[in-house]
Amino acid sequence: MVRNIDMSDHRAIDELLGERAKNQEPLIDDDGVDIDTAYIMGRIQDIGEKITHGAISFLAKEYLYLGFYSAAVAVILGLTVDWQEMTRGEGEDDAAEKFRATNFPYTATAYLVGSGTSILAGYVGMRIAVYTNTRTTFQCCDTVHAGFLAAFRGGQVLGFCLVGLALLVLQILISVYRAAWYDGALEKILSGSGDTAAKEKHIVELTASLFELIAGYGLGGSSVALFGRVGGGIYTKAADVGADLVGKTLKDLKEDDPSNPGTIADNVGDNVGDIAGMGADLFGSLAESTCAALVVSATSIDLIRHPDALYFPLMVTASGIVASFFSVLLVHISTVTVENVQAVLKAQIGLSTLFMTATVIPSLYVLPEEFVFELDKGIINSQGQAVLLIKTVTRW
Repeated sequence: MVRNIDMSDHRAIDELLGERAKNQEPLIDDDGVDIDTAYIMGRIQDIGEKITHGAISFLAKEYLYLGFYSAAVAVILGLTVDWQEMTRGEGEDDAAEKFRATNFPYTATAYLVGSGTSILAGYVGMRIAVYTNTRTTFQCCDTVHAGFLAAFRGGQVLGFCLVGLALLVLQILISVYRAAWYDGALEKILSGSGDTAAKEKHIVELTASLFELIAGYGLGGSSVALFGRVGGGIYTKAADVGADLVGKTLKDLKEDDPSNPGTIADNVGDNVGDIAGMGADLFGSLAESTCAALVVSATSIDLIRHPDALYFPLMVTASGIVASFFSVLLVHISTVTVENVQAVLKAQIGLSTLFMTATVIPSLYVLPEEFVFELDKGIINSQGQAVLLIKTVTRW
């Protein structure tokens, strides 16, 4: 829908220029050049191209160094965490420990996948933003509502792509790790000797190890988000201050006057910091919280035994996608003006909360009626075990 905006239809700009001519307002810029439709469209496209090229150049350089950093951290993880996991049980008689030993640097791989996905999420957000910016400006020449819809739809693309990409890559990573290592180790434990209690303990430890390896995915996303957010933020703030000091103080230029080259740099910084950096930051938060929930859930044998219960954290994220899909449709029920734009955005937040509450309820039925987390510290039961008992909300 953003791409279908016809920027060759200049009727709205012609009408604006006609109204200014009727009101005898000056139609020349600060340099004395006559302002007409061709001039306005040329300025929109020229400034948009400069911002786009600047943002691409900045991210190319930033992601180059982030690639070196991620590779170095992955090597460290491989030589420490993964090496310890791969040599687990060597020289010991504990068969279960040997079964848990990995056959590949899974943590380092998950870290690289998380870093790459975070970089992709930030880059996608930046490209969508610079693509939508000029079209939003063009649509605002018609009505505020048309410009709002252009910007809102561009934001939808980033939101759905970011969350969908994070969920898809995480699910693929889990499936690959299960097929490459977990399923074989689980089969060895189930077919080995020992009573049921001992096997269940080993299964819990094996499953916890799986999701601890997966946790590298969230770590990779957070690493990129840290540098993407801070690096882009420092750039945009430096450009903003420089543009204001030179443009306003020395040259008496208006706010965001294109005559000031610092203004272009400031807008580049807004895209690479507030858009690309925020996209990576949101991805990192989602990946971190989901991986943490998976690690905690793996400590419960009740969840491991129950079909699909371990995937409840992923189902919550998927429910959010469905809730967001319905909530964004409701933006079309009202006409957005300068006066009510904030109220419309707040209504989106409230409605998405209500929809999220409704869509997450079906996911609760994958959980058992009650399940126990084994914790280092918690509620001491009659047998002296530290446990935390959770009763599923839907069974109350």
